[in-house]
Amino acid sequence: MLSSSKLGFGLMRLPKDGDGNILQEEVTRMVDAFMEAGFTYFDTAYAYAGSEEAMKKALVERYPRDSFTIADKLPAWKLTSEADVERIFNESLKRCGVEYFDFYLLHSVEESHLPTYERYHCFEFLKEMKRQGKIRHMGFSYHDNAVLLDQILTDHPELEFVQLQLNYLDWENGVIQSRKNYETARKHEKPIVVMEPVKGGTLASFPADIEKIYKDYAPDRSTASWALRYIASLEGVMTVLSGMSDEEQMRDNLDTFGHFQLMSQEEHKLVREVTAKVLSFPTIPCTGCRYCVPGCPMQIQIPDLFTAYNSAKTYGPSSRYTTYYKSHTRDGHGTASACVGCGQCESVCPQHLEIISLLKNVSEEFDA
Repeated sequence: MLSSSKLGFGLMRLPKDGDGNILQEEVTRMVDAFMEAGFTYFDTAYAYAGSEEAMKKALVERYPRDSFTIADKLPAWKLTSEADVERIFNESLKRCGVEYFDFYLLHSVEESHLPTYERYHCFEFLKEMKRQGKIRHMGFSYHDNAVLLDQILTDHPELEFVQLQLNYLDWENGVIQSRKNYETARKHEKPIVVMEPVKGGTLASFPADIEKIYKDYAPDRSTASWALRYIASLEGVMTVLSGMSDEEQMRDNLDTFGHFQLMSQEEHKLVREVTAKVLSFPTIPCTGCRYCVPGCPMQIQIPDLFTAYNSAKTYGPSSRYTTYYKSHTRDGHGTASACVGCGQCESVCPQHLEIISLLKNVSEEFDA
């Protein structure tokens, strides 16, 4: 394996205040706890606003460079010319305060982004940066089908690892194709970095009757720990990323991996039972990555509206979810009904959700 750190600190969902500013002091405490527990893999990206700088302050400026590893990513959707490739790479090096990346990825290589990466010779760029010592290991993150993944890994055997969305809820999902993508990466003998193991928090909290399935078996374990152990028990998984948003999540994850046990057959049976129950709810499988928000002409906070909708469908209608919805629609502006159907959101959604249609469902729930 290229890394011995089974748990990775995903920096996409860092703790923030009410104005959206990253809480640097809390990030620093979380980094200290992570390092003290013996884990070393930090995952950031050029597109994760503020995360590179926050990591620099909390980690790079306070620990020896050889005591941790950094993964960063090049975003296709930010490239308008071949010159942008080197510019963004160098900007990320500066933001992070490092001279090299331990792991560098092409961000979200999928059918819509692959032509951009090929047009601007990004695969060749990664090889050149590795030759120069500015990249130790090169790979890519992926949100698409197993057939295309097989093609990419066949065409680019030089890529050393792949980052996949794997979790038990998406294991047999026909769009996400967690199992098929996992099997394809294993066929090519590529180490796997896992993203969205808890599916943006979806697998961290369930209605009481579902959580009881887990609690009856292991009362002291968190619901999220089941999702993490399920994925970390798979062969070929190098690192499991968790986008920890507060110190409580950090402590829980460190406990899960600090005393890690492979999942038993009996536990797998319970996971299958929970999966069947959860999939029976008519919820929207949004992970809250927020890629859809910046380009929305109506400034709709799409993931937040989906959260309100999912909560209502899972736990039943409540004024609490209506209040949450209203708090994210700015006095009636940015409601689900304000969608103009431009499709910008759908073009960048890693989950390939039909957002325009789904917003109509949300509108029926809350805007009536």
